[in-house]
Amino acid sequence: MFIGDDWAEDHHDLEIEDEDGRRLARARLPEGLEGITRLHALVAQHAPAGWDDLLPEQIAGQVIVGIERPTVARG
Repeated sequence: MFIGDDWAEDHHDLEIEDEDGRRLARARLPEGLEGITRLHALVAQHAPAGWDDLLPEQIAGQVIVGIERPTVARG
């Protein structure tokens, strides 16, 4: 599972794709606990059936996250 995160100042625009590049979900999530809770729910909702038998640390190894953050100018 691949998660792309466009991290803005007050929210995250996410897209979740499977290993074949098919979009499974898109969402705008808020910062903080509410956002991370909703992210976990999206991952659980779209997780492959075979993940039911895996340990959490095995599942974590199957989720790849890419985060885009704004460039900060350094003076």
